[in-house]
Amino acid sequence: MIENADQFAHGALPETTSDEFSRQEFVKSLKLHLANKVSLGNKTAYEVRAKKRFQRAEGKAPQTYHEIRKAMEAEPYFNFWSAMQRNSQEMMWKSCQVPVERQLPEMIEKAKTNGSAKGSLRLNPDLEIPRYHRAVDIHCMPGGYHTEFAADDLANGALYDRAVYIYAMGRMGPYNADIGDTTIAYLKENFPDLAPKRILDMGCSVGHSTVPYVAAYPGAEVHGIDVGAPVLRYAHARAESLGVPVHFSQQNAETTDFEDESFDLIVSHILVHETSHKAIRNIMAEAKRLLKPGGVVIHAETPPYRDLEPYDAFMLDWDTRNNNEPFWGQSHEIKAADMAEETGFEPAKAFEGYQPSAFEVDKAKRAKVFQGGDFGGGGAWWVWGVQK
Repeated sequence: MIENADQFAHGALPETTSDEFSRQEFVKSLKLHLANKVSLGNKTAYEVRAKKRFQRAEGKAPQTYHEIRKAMEAEPYFNFWSAMQRNSQEMMWKSCQVPVERQLPEMIEKAKTNGSAKGSLRLNPDLEIPRYHRAVDIHCMPGGYHTEFAADDLANGALYDRAVYIYAMGRMGPYNADIGDTTIAYLKENFPDLAPKRILDMGCSVGHSTVPYVAAYPGAEVHGIDVGAPVLRYAHARAESLGVPVHFSQQNAETTDFEDESFDLIVSHILVHETSHKAIRNIMAEAKRLLKPGGVVIHAETPPYRDLEPYDAFMLDWDTRNNNEPFWGQSHEIKAADMAEETGFEPAKAFEGYQPSAFEVDKAKRAKVFQGGDFGGGGAWWVWGVQK
């Protein structure tokens, strides 16, 4: 067995054979090539061919990202790139599935005794998985976050951990923690007096962005919730192997079992685009119930379309129709103040902004643009939220 290149080899990470590792590295290299080289040709194809075809047919140039999408639908270069993007995604999951399936029984047993960080895991086998998770394998991950293939299963947690590193092409850092570290940096700069005693990470998956809060706010009790039991089992095993105490529980962020005003800080990291129009409003209302006065809720995502040129918004919107992310586009239309007003917060206390990625840019080899299939390429995260 060999270590997984620059991803930190914690005690829960699936091991790979030389062949398995080579396959994963090929997929990562393919994604990097598509992001940094092949994708650039889409702009040329748009300017030289698609835009002119649209002008002849409509009597005007495309004005919105929707019109640009219409112009590009029949463009062979874009369709080639798009097909390669989708194939690279499916190849990524498969390359990570093989080593997980090969050693799943051993991983399950190891997770039961791995570490003693004094964190906890609380599962709810009766929890109803939201329809927006059951209806589609989000970002093409087979079975999504919640499907179980064995007793005490953690396969999809292990799958997600390794695949995220490949998907981001290493741009999330050795612990896949860039979004959490970046959100923490924003909080430290903009809410320097915030000293949370209890923190909740909604939609925590395997805890990539949850774990950093323990060190960032010493003495705080950190909780992470998700609807998927497999990812939570893995999250617990991972945190324990890292020696970090986190309390994980299987809950829907729309309706939790925590007491009123029991958290000082509520966070999420790329959760919003995986929830429905109704669900995100329920989640914000639940955050208002859970926050103490003066507490903060903050979400980290990729940029809203209104901040981008129409062509760039079109490229970022690729995931909506091609990567099993049906709520991606809608989530990028959210305005923090409007959401605050809709869910009972004071709009004047809403905020939104950009924070440079905490992981060093020169090491990350970023594309410096936001586009479909490359959510870490821009080197910054958009954060929005509100203070109670």
